[in-house]
Amino acid sequence: MSRKHFLGTILFLLTAWVVQAQETERQYLSGTGLGNTVTWQFRVSEGHNSGRWSKIEVPSQWELQGFGEYTYGRWYKKAGVKNPSMEEGTYKRSFRVPRNWQGQNVRLWFGGVMTDTEVFVNGQSAGPVHQGGFYRFSYDVADLLKFGSNNQIEVRVKKHSDNKSINAAERKADWWLFGGIYRPVWLEAKPATH
Repeated sequence: MSRKHFLGTILFLLTAWVVQAQETERQYLSGTGLGNTVTWQFRVSEGHNSGRWSKIEVPSQWELQGFGEYTYGRWYKKAGVKNPSMEEGTYKRSFRVPRNWQGQNVRLWFGGVMTDTEVFVNGQSAGPVHQGGFYRFSYDVADLLKFGSNNQIEVRVKKHSDNKSINAAERKADWWLFGGIYRPVWLEAKPATH
């Protein structure tokens, strides 16, 4: 083998190793969308099927799964109606995390939740309450996880935001207002250095 061929082989192997080492792994805690859902435990505070633990498909809106109340966006135009439906939903489920993710950067991603979202992993807060229902958000949860073991996630969702500007932008409109985890939820692991 010539020196040039040998160096080329070494360079190729190093490049392949670096590319493999930089690979991001994803684990869905929900389904990936319409027609592909995962069952979670669920309880809603008001409306249909409220006040007791039940099951719900994620992602979805809880009204379309038989929970809470339907609210039309122009509720504020109705005489005598001070507030829209103010349900709060709590989601729970258990999941396992691969042992080989330990030492990696692990983020918990939400594709979209309507509207205020508070997240707990193994009983500990994952971070500040997220407000706003139309964009994805994430939390660094590496320090909260039990690798190679069972973990618990709890997600508390307020259909109506505590932030008045979000309500003005997202709630006072000419459309139906739905609550819940309506886009996928997943864990994403990357090497600590990436």
